[in-house]
Amino acid sequence: MTLVPKAAAPGRPPAPAPAGLTVTLCREPAEFRALAPQWRRLHARCPSATPFQSHAWLYSWWLSYGVRGRLRVVLVRRGSDLVGAAPMMRTYRPLPALVPLGGRITDFMDVLADASCAEEVAGALAAGLRRAARGTVIDLREVRAGGAAELVHRHWSGPKRRLADSMCLELPGLPMDALIARLGSSRGQRVRSLLRKLDAAGVEEREVPAADVPEAVATMLRLHALQWRGRGLNPEHLRPRFATHLSRAAAAMTAGGEAVVTEFSVGGEVVAANLTVLSPTLTGGYLYGAHPDLRATRVHVGTLLMRHGVRHTAAAARATLSLLRGTEPYKAHWRPAASTNQRLLLATRAAALPLLLHAALASLRAKAAGSPRLRRLRHRVRGARGGSLTADAAPPPQPANRPANRPANRPASPPASRTAPPGTPPTTRDWPGTATPRAGSSP
Repeated sequence: MTLVPKAAAPGRPPAPAPAGLTVTLCREPAEFRALAPQWRRLHARCPSATPFQSHAWLYSWWLSYGVRGRLRVVLVRRGSDLVGAAPMMRTYRPLPALVPLGGRITDFMDVLADASCAEEVAGALAAGLRRAARGTVIDLREVRAGGAAELVHRHWSGPKRRLADSMCLELPGLPMDALIARLGSSRGQRVRSLLRKLDAAGVEEREVPAADVPEAVATMLRLHALQWRGRGLNPEHLRPRFATHLSRAAAAMTAGGEAVVTEFSVGGEVVAANLTVLSPTLTGGYLYGAHPDLRATRVHVGTLLMRHGVRHTAAAARATLSLLRGTEPYKAHWRPAASTNQRLLLATRAAALPLLLHAALASLRAKAAGSPRLRRLRHRVRGARGGSLTADAAPPPQPANRPANRPANRPASPPASRTAPPGTPPTTRDWPGTATPRAGSSP
């Protein structure tokens, strides 16, 4: 579908956007699938893109979680080259909106803009999103600081809001020795001791080739279920749609160098498995599973996974080792920097009131997320329902403000919200950036 000016008659060629750009709208899954080669080239030319903006991740997510008839992917071209994309879908709960593909199982959402013409592309994407939204609010969740969506927000001429979304913790892309040196003497000695125990235990690592990834992901999810059995496992992790998506996306991303699945073995038996997502500038630990018997051994899973992530970050000179969403206290031991994702709300003047309603609802959810009692009640209700995890039911943002009585130079350690290593009370997702109930991402 081509987005043409209102004055243009149907069937006429699209009017060129500024700088010779044209804007079209993809509504058919088959067309979205066929975009893969162009999308990969655009993804590589967008410095702010994370692995979650890869075609492999987004198209797989759509196949598992998308709703027929709701796909809306805004495309910007310069001649025949794809230079911009906004992967979106329509949703109707709790309020009508245009939202990014990826839902709750995606840590970072964003648009893509070719760095060679990013400003022009942002203006064209804003125009395309305005037409695609058809008077509803555009709700861009989980935008990482510096994301291309910030340019779209800046070019937007109508009512708009910028809100805090989930908090992430990040480490610089340094070798392990340099990261340990940042910890101080006592903590550094403890980490070195744990690393020596890993070596003594004879843990072997195997990076799984793309052809074997589906089997390895099945093993990872089986270990994940064992690890959290009886301790609040997110029911989404047991659902076929999640397993199918993760297997399909991880295999394609591994083949394209955008992910690595690793199996950890002791005595020839796989005792843990981990999915790490990769981009030129970022390494992120997405999900892991570890056999509960490891708690009784010398293998400290948190240190094992951190060492693995550090190796991938330092070896490729990536700038950031992201612990992704969640702020479990154990992460603060590594002295990470806190980075808050953004929620960008855009609307036309006709949709100013719905935008205010979206902002008010987001504020209420943020307050609920800050209340342990309400948070527990929400998890019970969600568990009883089986947990709705499509884009229609986005998670509330995690509190991002630093308590007034905590010194500014003290490492952030807000309430837990991910999957901590064995022995840590369950929270919300996995890896040194992941902890239990991962309804795809944070609960």
